[in-house]
Amino acid sequence: MPNDLKALVAPGHTALVTMELQRGVVGDRASFPALAEAVAKSRLLDNTARLLGAARRAGACVVHCTAGFRPDRAGSYANVPMLGDLMKDPEYLAVGSPDVELVPELDRSPADIESLRLHGMSPFTDTSLDPILRSAGVRVVIATGVSLNVGIPGLVIEAINRGYRVVIARDCVVGSPLEYGEAVLEHSLARLAHIVSGEEIIQAWEESEAP
Repeated sequence: MPNDLKALVAPGHTALVTMELQRGVVGDRASFPALAEAVAKSRLLDNTARLLGAARRAGACVVHCTAGFRPDRAGSYANVPMLGDLMKDPEYLAVGSPDVELVPELDRSPADIESLRLHGMSPFTDTSLDPILRSAGVRVVIATGVSLNVGIPGLVIEAINRGYRVVIARDCVVGSPLEYGEAVLEHSLARLAHIVSGEEIIQAWEESEAP
């Protein structure tokens, strides 16, 4: 854990970013059953909802990174094997459909911001995410969501490439299988980002608010 976590995640320069916590990805309409099972087993949604509540109370920026596609797939390339068959279905993660919605467990606030991605595997690729963060004075990104297989490493690396410092909430990210996700955290992402629990972040914010 960083020596001064309170200073690192001070709400005035920190954004809590969720990655693809959508109904059609990990929720009731999930297209990836194994990942959805890992999310349920790890209690990721409960942990993330608690962290989101604390971020909103502390005044940190909250951004939800979502993925979606036009039914005609305009603006999206079908160049990813894992999405090959799914992309043939015009209803898969169709923009405006229930699949693209955030899972209800996150209890979205009107003040939360959404950044929709139509292409690529990173939430920074041709999206509004970077301008959103910079306009809010963000220097530190707290990464949450799915998955440690692809999305979270992409988020972390692209955030670092753009000059942000990154904190990963260990109990708010998951991969499939669960053991693989833990290995990615230990052997890859720990070299790039600070990895702490959601509870440690919450405690840091609560201590900062204390008189």
